[in-house]
Amino acid sequence: MHEAYALPGPLALSRSTVDRAADRRADPVWVDAAWADRSTRVVLVGDGAVAVDGTDLRFVKPVEAPDGDRFLLGVEDGVTYFAVPVEGKPDDGATLREVGETLGDRDAGLAVHAIALANWHATHRHCGRCGAPTDSQAGGHVRVCRADGSQHFPRTDPAVIVLVVDEKDRCLLGRSAAWPGRRFSTLAGFVEPGETPEHAVVRELYEEVGVRIRSCRYAGAQPWPFPSSLMLGYYATADGEEPTPDGDEIAEARWFTRDDLERATRSGEVTPPGGISIARRLVEGWFGRPLPVDERG
Repeated sequence: MHEAYALPGPLALSRSTVDRAADRRADPVWVDAAWADRSTRVVLVGDGAVAVDGTDLRFVKPVEAPDGDRFLLGVEDGVTYFAVPVEGKPDDGATLREVGETLGDRDAGLAVHAIALANWHATHRHCGRCGAPTDSQAGGHVRVCRADGSQHFPRTDPAVIVLVVDEKDRCLLGRSAAWPGRRFSTLAGFVEPGETPEHAVVRELYEEVGVRIRSCRYAGAQPWPFPSSLMLGYYATADGEEPTPDGDEIAEARWFTRDDLERATRSGEVTPPGGISIARRLVEGWFGRPLPVDERG
């Protein structure tokens, strides 16, 4: 069943047009020259937000940027882009949930890259081996311990996110007790050490709602820097047994036909996942079109 479904694209936070210039990061002469170039542009980032001007990132020149670490984001059309972290949210700052869908492809990629790096640097100021301070190097893509010289690289946590469909072509959605209102979404969980994503799909669905997966297929991925995840999207099949939420992570789980979901969404009984999420795209791939809006306004 799930072989027929595909993610309607593009995924809001998977868009990017900039060459990350990874081969240049370890060349301090090149990085310094790029910073000194008058065409270079810098975005300020802090507290999970980037500076914006309407539907575009707001850039400053390097001479206008505050002192501090410099994160090399990449190069496009001869222009080099950096991010500089600031304390708190930058002036005119907005989060990815607020502007992730409206930014253009270039700016979406730059914003996700900048926020992900800033989140990692903020929590890795000290060496995990000896506790000594670390310094940012390689354009912000490595931290090096001052005491033992060990290198530490930005962390990305893989997680699976799954739309399950049964033999009646119903989809399974769940509600976390921590979510506001009546938000329902696909089920998700982190991949554990020594585990494949497919094994994680089977384990998470059984742990959270007691549903046994018969098959699953990878559908696509999206960075999710809240603070450091990579969401691996899957379509899966299962028999339509009654879900049994664990009561801890998942408070409620239900099977929905397309008519069920449309009626519940229009009435406000169910709030679907947000527009920037891969969860929304997984559901819409099954639904066959964009989800309806709440008719209550």
